[in-house]
Amino acid sequence: MIGKRRRLGRILRNGRTVIVPMDHGITKPEVGLENIDSLIGLIENYVDAVVLHKGVVKSSEILQNSDVALIIHLSASTKLGKPENKKLVTSVEKAIALGADGVSVHVNIGAENEGEQLEKLGLISEICDSYGMPLLVMSYPKGERNLNTVKHAARVAYELGADIVKVPFVEEMDEVVEYAKIPVVIAGGGKTAEADFFRMVEKALICGAAGVAAGRNVFQSENPTRVVRILHKIVHEGVRFEEVVSYVEGSDR
Repeated sequence: MIGKRRRLGRILRNGRTVIVPMDHGITKPEVGLENIDSLIGLIENYVDAVVLHKGVVKSSEILQNSDVALIIHLSASTKLGKPENKKLVTSVEKAIALGADGVSVHVNIGAENEGEQLEKLGLISEICDSYGMPLLVMSYPKGERNLNTVKHAARVAYELGADIVKVPFVEEMDEVVEYAKIPVVIAGGGKTAEADFFRMVEKALICGAAGVAAGRNVFQSENPTRVVRILHKIVHEGVRFEEVVSYVEGSDR
């Protein structure tokens, strides 16, 4: 499917990717997402794709002239309800109308409504194939996140038709990558110390991961541009963490 290959090439550049999800505002108010257009302006030259909900895309003024790939998130839940019970809130067709390069779906393996989430994922993957639309699945195991549960979550996404899967990081990412059979990106997780975050990304890449989908460690940073510049060099240029930090800090002076 040439359409899917072309769109995937915008998200996975030379097989690797830096994605910044910014879909968190539906779950709960998050610091750093007050002005998403301004944030995109700060990071767009160093990231491959952003993940947004449809309403943000409809009101955006920057996206129509931006080269960053657009992934529209199709599912949602809030902290005020049962956040693990994700529901579809838009369609592949709507994402196409909004100019998306891909769509994403979040599934929580082990959630109360797991069956519904898996059913919807299976159907969405077939619609994506029909339109040549890449599908990123954010697949998270409920409860303990260890090698077995993360492997299982990654495999579910693969077997139900995902093109890329995002999972939590575990030290044995090489086994997750081997079992998933599709490109694996790690979740950035909660805001953490920069050095720890960058080392985690580096470890994942060494294990064969295709990149990172980091939200809070980017948009809650005091300097999001600096963070994505470092990520770009680690992910796309293979520069070691210690070297790239020194390079970026030196060029900022």
